[in-house]
Amino acid sequence: MTEWRLRWLALFCGIVMGAGQAPLSLWWLALAGLVGLLWVLGRDAIRTRVAFWRGWFGGVGYFAATHFWIVDPFFVDAVRHGWMAPFAIIGLAAGMALIWGAATALARWSGGVSRAWLLLLVPALTLGELFRAYALTGFPWAPIGSVWLETPLAQLASVVGVHGLTLLSLALIAGPLACTGRMRAGVSVLALAVVGGLWVWGAGRVADTPAPTDRIVRIVQPNAPQHLKWHPDYMPVFFNRALDFTAAAAEGTKQPDMIVWPETSVPSLLGHADNLLTAMDEAAGGVPLVFGVQRNIGPLYYNSLAANTETGLQVYDKRHLVPFGEYVPYGDVLSELGITHLASAQGYGYAPGPEGQPLIDLGPLGKGLPLICYEGIFPHDLRGFEGRADWIVLVTNDAWFGKLTMPYMHLDHGRMRAIETGLPMIRAANTGISAMIDARGQVTARIGLGETGFLDTPLPATLPRTVYAKNGDWPVLTVALLSLLVGFFISMSYRRRLRD
Repeated sequence: MTEWRLRWLALFCGIVMGAGQAPLSLWWLALAGLVGLLWVLGRDAIRTRVAFWRGWFGGVGYFAATHFWIVDPFFVDAVRHGWMAPFAIIGLAAGMALIWGAATALARWSGGVSRAWLLLLVPALTLGELFRAYALTGFPWAPIGSVWLETPLAQLASVVGVHGLTLLSLALIAGPLACTGRMRAGVSVLALAVVGGLWVWGAGRVADTPAPTDRIVRIVQPNAPQHLKWHPDYMPVFFNRALDFTAAAAEGTKQPDMIVWPETSVPSLLGHADNLLTAMDEAAGGVPLVFGVQRNIGPLYYNSLAANTETGLQVYDKRHLVPFGEYVPYGDVLSELGITHLASAQGYGYAPGPEGQPLIDLGPLGKGLPLICYEGIFPHDLRGFEGRADWIVLVTNDAWFGKLTMPYMHLDHGRMRAIETGLPMIRAANTGISAMIDARGQVTARIGLGETGFLDTPLPATLPRTVYAKNGDWPVLTVALLSLLVGFFISMSYRRRLRD
């Protein structure tokens, strides 16, 4: 098979891997794609440069398949921005794929001439995924490990996080492929035994999920299409719709103990919304109301979450902003160099909220860990609060991103965060999918995509703090780095013996 055919095959395998992400969630097909990709990468005694391009082609396929929703925001106003859409998906897929290409080249260079270099691809690609999650503000969308979410193996994220699942996935497949003959058969049996054991353990963990609490949460989904959301004629329509849902009679026998609205659901800056807040408080009838709103402090604007409680208004300002969507990176620095209209201090884009903001404290209802939209894809961001929360509340507006894949994938990120932390998640989305997620990552109630309404549902129980919540990604990072270093020195010794 020619080199170019192998590269196109790597591209195809990357696309197949994308089928493991929502809404398809075909984990078995994604694993087949990963087997194919690793087989292509390990075929022949290739040079480092060739390994890079095979890894890059595989990455292009995967990131194009899992990130093509990025074009949807450009079609909200297609006349002005539609022409940018092809450049967005091509640039994003090609750029992200550089990480996979570099990881493959690093593994090949470190592994020398032995076929066992595929084993070094396990830590190298894991480090690449960690780099994608942390570097340049991070963008860990559709991590490899999340393909297990519809299986009991996802429960392992409570111990090692989603990046630990990535490491496991790569190891289970690269191990047998790096071996030959009887050793391959033995390693394959061992890999299946590991999967079987973890499967049984995870199934038992899901079966042991505690009963929900007696606290009822009302989640409101006003369903405001993005192209109409800020239209002057429609803003009061959507706001009044949310008010009506808030004031509606209980769906069950018990009135809600908490009400949650989505991101930016108040059509006014917080400092100018006294009349709106009064109407919201009257509709809620004294029940704590959590809602998304924008606010400003002088020239700085914030994307915020607020809780209207008996003790007053508690506010959280979004810390992890979307680069080029909510702000321009280094805009403040550029303004000092004379490049204006980019800095948040000049009123362009949002400013990030400070670190160390407190949890939302609702008294008898417990403390909530607040997240706004994009923040829900970063496992490490949930560790930036002091104290232990009782639940997570995520408000979002996924209307920007169509109805094909992104809202489903974003929901799956929330499910993974619940498993990692042992905390239930209340998810309020403007156009859906709004949901209640228990601490095992199971959706207990939802409002479908594109639907209008509200639901009253019990708040799931909180689980003890997980191993991952205590340690974060440090164990996986340490294992990956040590494995790569040990493999490199073993390879160096092997090459030295060959020369001798």
